[in-house]
Amino acid sequence: MRHLFSDFEKTAASARGSENLSHIPMEENCMFQVHTLSIQHNHRGPDGPAKQPLELLRRTSLIHLALVILVIGVLLATPAVSSAQPVPLTPPQLDQLVTRIALYPDPLLAQVLTASTYSNQIADAATWADQHSYLKGDALAQAIQDDQLPWDASVLALLPFPSVLDMMAHDPAWTEQLGNAVLTQRPEVMDAVQRMRRKARDYGYLGPNGYVNVLTDGGYIQILPVNPSVIYVPYYDPYVVFAPPRPGFVVATAIHFGPAVTIGAAFGTWGWWFGSGILWPSHAILIDHRPWERVWVGRDVYVHPYAHPWVHPVGPRVEVHHPKR
Repeated sequence: MRHLFSDFEKTAASARGSENLSHIPMEENCMFQVHTLSIQHNHRGPDGPAKQPLELLRRTSLIHLALVILVIGVLLATPAVSSAQPVPLTPPQLDQLVTRIALYPDPLLAQVLTASTYSNQIADAATWADQHSYLKGDALAQAIQDDQLPWDASVLALLPFPSVLDMMAHDPAWTEQLGNAVLTQRPEVMDAVQRMRRKARDYGYLGPNGYVNVLTDGGYIQILPVNPSVIYVPYYDPYVVFAPPRPGFVVATAIHFGPAVTIGAAFGTWGWWFGSGILWPSHAILIDHRPWERVWVGRDVYVHPYAHPWVHPVGPRVEVHHPKR
């Protein structure tokens, strides 16, 4: 803006000096007169010159100033969108971050970790899952396709688990932080899960039962469903299972499981059917038998190589299966 006022002052001074040009060299005098005549010619009214050059310049400068102020206001009102990579979390922060999912069976954990990287889709998916919780198995898989749901396949894979999506949707800040950590610190996230599993095992809370097998392979703890096509969601209090048991507390009651969720071949499109899991030594998440390699850089263009890729619907969402009331 400084140059606008500087040009204004210089031009105004020249205009005031046009009344006495005797001290100006002939060449500059002629050029100034031609410039002045041009201004007067281009701004004439029906009765002669409409505005004097000084008044015209003043008005022009004010218009320029108003435009500059308007542009600055628009820029200040526009929210800044940053693509900067999030600040890495420390091991204790990561431990705290994964407590609520660390004891999930590996196939379900893999799907939660990948879906969390699409945190902006979780709320809508949770609503749909709640409204259609009466659908199970193949009927649910068919409804997902019939309703032309627009979300990523990793989010669609969690639709058979409304309680998991509800947990993620009710704490969007946690879900986003988890997703960012998966994109930027995946090995560290996996190590945090292992640390928490070791705590739960060492305190006596985590062990095999009728729902999951707990295996140790090369120092890594795996939690696998007894029946690979039936998943049970564990429910527990992180403040209990990752701390020494209180005197007299029955550790066997600390973890309980929800109803069985049958995952048949129809869900293979979204990476299920023996296709999801974790290779702990290499910190690899497997989705549809293939390493899931989405990271922060290029996250908007990553396409997972599903054996039978989910084709996103071209048209809008439809409601073929009516929500429950």
